[in-house]
Amino acid sequence: QVQLVESGGGLVQPGGSLRLSCAASGSIFRINAMAWYRQAPGKERELVAVITSGGSTNYAEAVKGRFAISRDNSKNTVFLQMNSLKPEDTAVYYCNANVDYSGMIYWGKGTLVTVSS
Repeated sequence: QVQLVESGGGLVQPGGSLRLSCAASGSIFRINAMAWYRQAPGKERELVAVITSGGSTNYAEAVKGRFAISRDNSKNTVFLQMNSLKPEDTAVYYCNANVDYSGMIYWGKGTLVTVSS
């Protein structure tokens, strides 16, 4: 079994920064890719950023230039550095991982980010 646990969410003012972390644990041979999704009130869950095992990244248009995804393979951890935060970034942020040769997908329970003055 694989577990994903997010941390780092909280309340921040517009223009501020937060860094989210997601640690994977359990029986893992390889994490093929890790991603961050978010779901704002009244909206569908959307992909924010993804990073492959080799370090290639892709971002949603709304966060390009402001957010950066990275990973520490030795610790099975993925990060999301969020800068220049806007009120519209307010959402529950979910960690996602594609694991092993089966490509099985796991989700964290989410961490709330609130951007407000």
